[in-house]
Amino acid sequence: MIKLSVVIITLNEAENLPRCLASVEGLADEILVVDSLSTDDTVKIAAAAGARVIEQAFLGHREQKAFAIENAANNCVLSLDADEALSDELKESIGAAKQNWTHDGYYVNRLNRLNGIWIRHGGWYPDRKMRLFDRRKYRMGGTNPHDRFDPTPASRTTRLAGDLLHYTNDDLDSRIVTINKFSSIAAQAFFDEGKRGNWWRVLVKPTGRFVSEFWLKSGWRDGYYGYYIAKTSAQYVWLREMKLLRLGKAS
Repeated sequence: MIKLSVVIITLNEAENLPRCLASVEGLADEILVVDSLSTDDTVKIAAAAGARVIEQAFLGHREQKAFAIENAANNCVLSLDADEALSDELKESIGAAKQNWTHDGYYVNRLNRLNGIWIRHGGWYPDRKMRLFDRRKYRMGGTNPHDRFDPTPASRTTRLAGDLLHYTNDDLDSRIVTINKFSSIAAQAFFDEGKRGNWWRVLVKPTGRFVSEFWLKSGWRDGYYGYYIAKTSAQYVWLREMKLLRLGKAS
């Protein structure tokens, strides 16, 4: 049986963190919370639950998660966001993997909630994520604000049964706030990587995103919410590309 560190990055997550911590109770050999100088009770909640807390000014989404994983006590880690929680089935699957560790990494399906509704189609499900892995066999990928854990070429992977529950936007308005914030971060990250915007990307990519999420990935099966997610996903892409274009012109 392996020893498991659960790593969580936080910033003012007093509302979400108790649910996340409760879902890993009895599963983790260590809980490490890396907090970005919260001004609410996040640190107190983490400490009361027995977590080890490191306070670290925010380095960026990818960088903060990499910092947390590097500082975990164990090589096998479960990386979670504070607004996520394990379903009972997923917790059982992780417990079984812990008892019989046969792979280098384990993918999970993330089930996202919008305005109190669980979204089961489109670009939001199964939303496969690598979250349980041996840190020696993985490297950080993705582009801020969207981190990704990439396996090394020789890594053995499989998928676990059960869902990672993501309590994302509580209402429709917060979804708009999120895409505006994240599109700014993504545009700056693209620009820093040397990418430059153009009008073709501005005009074509948002349409492609909507078609993919609403039609090709069956977002229409979620009705109004499926349409709303596809539309706002396209809006996110449009904002990202416009902001990238603007950054290029400003330079």
